[in-house]
Amino acid sequence: MRLSEINPNQSGVVCKIDERSKIRRRLQDLGIISGTLITCTAKSPLGDPSAYRIRQTIIALRKQDADHIIVCEVEPWTK
Repeated sequence: MRLSEINPNQSGVVCKIDERSKIRRRLQDLGIISGTLITCTAKSPLGDPSAYRIRQTIIALRKQDADHIIVCEVEPWTK
């Protein structure tokens, strides 16, 4: 599943970042690496951008950038 597909209050674990992403290095610098828990905290009314909690930080990502991040769903009891 792509990060852009998760809804507010839904979480996922980063599986990988698409190698074709132009901002792959920047995403990694922000802490978006394999195994990191990411939670969608809000989506704008038009769906772009969306806010995500990564560790103790909230960042906003455009849909086109979130499309390059592959996440695995997290079971509710593991959050």
